[in-house]
Amino acid sequence: MADTTIVKVSSEASPKGDMGQVYLATGKGISMRLWREQMSDDAKPGVSRDYETVGYVISGRAELHLEGQMVLLEPGDSWLVPKGANHTYKILEPFTAVEATHPPAEVKGRDEA
Repeated sequence: MADTTIVKVSSEASPKGDMGQVYLATGKGISMRLWREQMSDDAKPGVSRDYETVGYVISGRAELHLEGQMVLLEPGDSWLVPKGANHTYKILEPFTAVEATHPPAEVKGRDEA
């Protein structure tokens, strides 16, 4: 029989990660996280992660630098960072976005800074 469990997560009570992310609902193969009002900063060194990320900008602006390319992320934009791609973000204005990762970023140390 298939798993029919409903999972509801309140972002106010969710665990927070070392980079400021708020962990939301997590399944076996996918998870969500929220970046709430991340402040402007200089671009950090690029990283490669062992998961794929898709995101959606709620408010603010940021640059996504990915494998020598740069895209400006603004409210209403969505993006994809492929698994293993070297990337970084430069926050230009207080930035709020939601992301989904596959496999879940917070499992097995995949999301460590």
